[in-house]
Amino acid sequence: MASLPILPTISTTFIVLSGITVAIGWWQIKQRKIEAHKKSMFIAAIFATIFFFIYASRTVFIGNTAFGGPDEIKIYYTIFLIFHISLSTIGAILGGLSLYTGYKDKLSVHRKLGPIASIVWFFTAITGVVVYLLLYVFYQGGETTSMIKAILGF
Repeated sequence: MASLPILPTISTTFIVLSGITVAIGWWQIKQRKIEAHKKSMFIAAIFATIFFFIYASRTVFIGNTAFGGPDEIKIYYTIFLIFHISLSTIGAILGGLSLYTGYKDKLSVHRKLGPIASIVWFFTAITGVVVYLLLYVFYQGGETTSMIKAILGF
């Protein structure tokens, strides 16, 4: 059995931690623990930012890993990946807006936006884990090519 790649494993761990921390923050606000909620959501944002930094750095310097599973399911993986990327982009924007409106005490907007952002982020975390499992656990990853190598031809 091949070992799991370290950077994708670490980054996926951070996105899972972010999702768990969002769930904790959601529970805290339901309990009216406002200060604890703010701290949890801030920590969730830090976890998500760490994930993104690792992911973006790996993408630029090491590259993305192609799907290494069977050709007959590659199209389904690709569609799922596009869904995940779209969801994560929307989730990041909604999460940022939710944090902004919460910290600026724009609570009428925050109360409407926060639950939507949280739900989108949960699905982002879940689909991210599925992408990780498909790329590195269920199937052996395909070729990895660096963005810098691809652009500059190294």
